[in-house]
Amino acid sequence: MLRVAVPNKGILSESAISMLKEAGYAVRRDTQELHLVDEQNQIEFFYLRPRDIATYVGSGSLDAGLTGLDLLHDSESKAIEVADLGFGGSTFRFAAPIGSEFLELKDLQGKRLATAYPTLIGNYLKEQGIEVKIVKLDGAVESAVKLGVADAVADVVSTGNTLRKAGLAIFGPIILSSTARLIAAPGKAGETERLLRRLQGVLVAREYVIIDYDCPIELVDIATRITPGIESPTISPLADKDWVAVRALVKSSSTNHIMDELYDIGARAILVSAIHAARI
Repeated sequence: MLRVAVPNKGILSESAISMLKEAGYAVRRDTQELHLVDEQNQIEFFYLRPRDIATYVGSGSLDAGLTGLDLLHDSESKAIEVADLGFGGSTFRFAAPIGSEFLELKDLQGKRLATAYPTLIGNYLKEQGIEVKIVKLDGAVESAVKLGVADAVADVVSTGNTLRKAGLAIFGPIILSSTARLIAAPGKAGETERLLRRLQGVLVAREYVIIDYDCPIELVDIATRITPGIESPTISPLADKDWVAVRALVKSSSTNHIMDELYDIGARAILVSAIHAARI
């Protein structure tokens, strides 16, 4: 039975649980529940602090887990990154008081830097040849400068509103762009194959739709250039020998534009259907 770690709280938890549910797995109904056995799918879920997941998986205590790339890097775990799951996006940036001396990365040299990700930030700065005194905090990093414990901060940035409210401005390069990842214990990546296929099926179902339409035979080449599908579109004969039926996968974000193009070239009976599950 595969033993998998799932974030028990925070921004990764809700999306991870939703993805597992869409993939056909049993999920907890009570946020206090920390362990769940899905007998039907021969998988066991452990709901853990997001920051601890890479440590458990890297040590081999668990076979796999869903966690952020940032947390994986900060843990220095031996866990193996299997796949990008595409949710929980975040960006790490440096910030300092508005109007201060901090304009470039080199301005951090010898300064105090507050962060909740000391290993991730420390390794990054070491690669850049910058020496700082890292002040480790568990949260509210944006308050560190105002409270006098740091000269600048390194933190997750979304819109930047939180930093601006704290009187801070972003400077320097992007440290890391992070999303949720499927990770595996050393030597266990092969055992996550079924789980990975299911999660990838969810990603496909979210990103694509099925488009069906009738098309004059003489326009098939033009039409299938508009809807090439992932591998190749399906083309089927109709009762009217001058027409064929075409089916393909298209990006859901482009659906209406593609429907317009098909109609303009002469395709008709254009229908779009959602995908609930997929294996590509």
